[in-house]
Order: sequence, then structure tokens, then C-alpha cells
Amino acid sequence: MAKSLKIIPLGGLNEIGKNMTAYEYGNDIIVVDAGVAFPDDEMFGVDLVIPDISYLIKNKKRVRAIFITHGHEDHIGAIPYVMRDLDCPIYCTRLTAGIVEIRLIEHQMLDRVELIRFDAGDVMEVGCFTVEAIHVNHSIADAVAFAITCPAGVVVQTGDFKIDLTPIQGGMIDLTRFGELGQMGVDLLLSDSTNVEREGYAMSERMVGRSLEALFDGCDKRIIVSTFASNVHRIQQIINAAYKYGRKVAVTGRSMENILNVASGLGYIDIPFDTLIDLNKIKQYPPNKLCIISTGSQGEPMSALYRMAFSGHRQITISDSDMVILSSSAIPGNEKSIYRLINELFRKGAEVVYEKLDAVHVSGHACKEELKMILSLTKPKNFMPVHGEYRHLKTHATLAEMCGVNRKNIFLNEIGRVLELYPDGSCKLNGTVPSGKLLVDGYGVGDVGSVVLRDRKLLSQDGLITVVVAISTADGSLVAGPDIVSRGFVYMKEAEELLDEIRQTVIETVGACQRMNIADPITIKGNISDEVKEILYHKTKRSPMVLPVVMMV
Repeated sequence: MAKSLKIIPLGGLNEIGKNMTAYEYGNDIIVVDAGVAFPDDEMFGVDLVIPDISYLIKNKKRVRAIFITHGHEDHIGAIPYVMRDLDCPIYCTRLTAGIVEIRLIEHQMLDRVELIRFDAGDVMEVGCFTVEAIHVNHSIADAVAFAITCPAGVVVQTGDFKIDLTPIQGGMIDLTRFGELGQMGVDLLLSDSTNVEREGYAMSERMVGRSLEALFDGCDKRIIVSTFASNVHRIQQIINAAYKYGRKVAVTGRSMENILNVASGLGYIDIPFDTLIDLNKIKQYPPNKLCIISTGSQGEPMSALYRMAFSGHRQITISDSDMVILSSSAIPGNEKSIYRLINELFRKGAEVVYEKLDAVHVSGHACKEELKMILSLTKPKNFMPVHGEYRHLKTHATLAEMCGVNRKNIFLNEIGRVLELYPDGSCKLNGTVPSGKLLVDGYGVGDVGSVVLRDRKLLSQDGLITVVVAISTADGSLVAGPDIVSRGFVYMKEAEELLDEIRQTVIETVGACQRMNIADPITIKGNISDEVKEILYHKTKRSPMVLPVVMMV
């Protein structure tokens, strides 16, 4: 039987973020993207969520390369963690490589990882795979799609894209190449589903430039613009508007400073002479001659704009002489943080402009008509929607059927489930590989699991009661205690009666263990925990975590 190409999604399906897809043929594996997702409200204390790559680790000798579509965190953020366990080169465009280098330097890994730079239009041979990079438009420069060819057939993975007829830089998406591939035959298309629910076309990035210029024109206040650090085209337009209206530009926020240095060094941002000033010198200029570009458009705690809003920024204090522009849209899940930030900015007296009030942001993802165009140009025999929650994938599948893809050849997949492509152009779902989420908490990767999260959730809801006792090894009698410590459950000075009942319950439990000749500390802990939990629920209808500490003396 002829060999098949295995397409293995390890992230990015039925979720936003954590994008990662492995392609396996024979003895060769390549990977497209290695992104992170951000924790939801149930992941207490977790910093990042990355894909489970245990399948790749098990087959690390066969992993030939990682190819990156673009430099957003949901496509590159997991690289420092993934490369702890894999030993292969990373292929990416110049700007993406510059951003990846920043991440690797932060993790002291730059000398361990080989970065191979390519340009849109380049064709790379890795193992049995031929990978062609196709220029696309997105909300970051240097984004590409990939046409992946192996003996089993041709797969096109779009990455994140839109069709921008008037882009700021780099030219329009290479629709011609998508059409040529369609004429030659595309066996499988994997396409971005993020904006499939939106009708029409995504607006051009130049629309934001016009809106920004209108806001700058005649404004007599200091202007603070917050946007995604990676959106170099947006940063360029902010700088252009500031220069046109005679304002100096200062930058605040570590990620913004890093991206500006990388992008300007590589020629992706052009800063007019004598326009950029050091943030420490802003007091030398009147407010109406200043523009500050800041991080924090998602309301992230400790970001530059957040510190400004809550009076924690060293150089910048928000007042009624400021106009603050949030040039971004809310990432799902961040709405509450963003509106808290906006409310605080209003409270400080600032004039605040955000997406609901003005056209200060456009999406980097294709809407319905653009998705139809890619489907119509590539004419895929098979289709697997990616990069979206289930409703996005389902809607995109319906769209593909409208564009002529046979319903039997449309695959609504899930992470870890293998889709096989055969040389005759047929596809089928066949088996699974280990997959899921690894939680990053500080320097720890994967050491916070469901049990730890359950405990953290319990602590956040009902608190903790610690019971400390000392028991004689000679006869099992109570030598000292019980001492009761409460954290997040009750204020001890106001709950003496309840705490006395807990102490009495513990004394009785230890006495019962003594009479039954139970000397095992683990069994004694279990009995104390059960009895204390029962009395606490009976008295308070709450279930705090009970942590018994038994010392045998």
C-alpha cells in the first residue's frame, strides 16, 4: 500500500491560539508553527499554555525542521519551550527571525537554535518535503503561507492572512500563486477560520492610517497610542501621523522597544530623522508636540498603559491633557481587563478613543468573501479548517461546501487526531497521537496539572484550614495541639467558637485512632481531614481545603 502523508494538528483547532501542525511522511517530520495560548479564568496562576509535544519528542530524531508562518505569539511563543526538547533548525522570514531571536535571548537559548531565514517565494527542500513560502497580508509584516509537497501530494496551509489590496508594505497577497497551485492541483487546504463569521472583506490597514491622521489633525493634547507591538505597519502609520503633524515620538513598554529596534534595523519601519526621542526627555516638549507609542492595549497588568492608568508609570502621568487611542481589538477573554483600563483612563480625565468609537483598528484575518476567494483559487480536493473555535471551523466547512468542495472531503478535526492524505488524493481520519495542553507557570513546564489546578481553584473559592498535631509514637496519644491556621476561610479572631469545635473534633479523632491502635500518620491525616471537612460543611456550607500536619514524636 502506498505511503500516506500524516497531518497531525497539535494545537489551533477548537481554540484560538497554540497553533502547531506536524506533517509526517515516511522517516521525515516537519512542523508548522509553535504557538502559545493564554490561560483562561480557571487556570489560576498559569502564565502560558503550550502544545503537548510528547509525540514529537518521542520521534525527535525524525523531526527535520520547524517552519514559521509569522511572528505572532500564537505562532512562535512556544518555541523556547519546544526547543528544550527538539534539535532541528527553524525556518522563518527575516522579521519573524528577529522576533524569535528576542525570545531565544530571553531564555538564553540563542546559541542552541539554528535560525534559517527565507523570503516569500523561496522553495526549501527538507527531507522528503518541498516547502514553498507564499506572500500573504496580515497584521504583521513578513507573513507567509506554505505549499508543502511530498510524494503523497500537495498541501496548502494559509497561516493567518487577509487580502489587502492597498497594504502598507510588501505588496498584495500573492493570489496568482494560489491560483497556479490550484491549476496544478491542491490535494488538501488548511485555511484560517478566525473571521469566517464576518461578512464581506477585511478593511485595508491604510484605513487606520486615515483615522489616525484625522485624530492627530488639530489635536492640542498629548497623544498616547497603544497597539500590538508586533504590528509594525500600525506603528509605522502612527509614526507617519506624528511626523506629519510635527510631533516627537517616544516609546514605552519592553516588547514595543524590542520590536521597534528589530523592525527598524531590518528596514520594516522607517523613522524620519530627529522624530524618535528618549522617553526620559518627554518633559522637554509641550504636550501637543508629543506622541507616545505604548504596549498594554489588552489591559495586561504591569503593561505600560496599565501602569499609566493606575499611576504606576515613572515617566508618564495621565491627565485631562491626554488623548489615549487604543488601536487594537479585544482578544477573546480580555474584554473585562480592557474596559477596566478604559474606565480608569476616563477617570483620570483623558479623552479615550477605542475601536467602538472610531476606525482605529482593522483585523488581520480574512472575512467570508476572502476565504471564498482562496477556496475558489486553490480548488482543493480536501479541506480542513484550522485556527478557530468549533463554531468557526463548522462555519468554514459550510463555506467550503458552497465553493464546491465535496462534503465527504471536508474534515472537522481536533488536536491529536491524524488526517492521512494518500497519493490518489483521498483523505481519511485515522488514529490519534498524544496531545493537549502543557501549562507554563514561571520556569515550570507541565508540572501544573489538573490536580494542582483543582487545588488552586478550591483555595480561591473556599480557602484553606491547616490542622497541626503532635502524636506520641509510644502510645498514639496527643502530645501537642491541635493548632488551627485559617487562610482565606474565616478571620480567626471572629470565629473562635467554630475553631474551638474544630479543635475538639480533632482531639476526638486522634483519641479514636489511639483506641483502635492506628499508628499510621497517613491514615490519621485522612481521618482528621474527613471529620474536619464534615463539621465545616455542616456549620458553614463551605468546603475549604483541609491540610492536616501530623508529627510523630
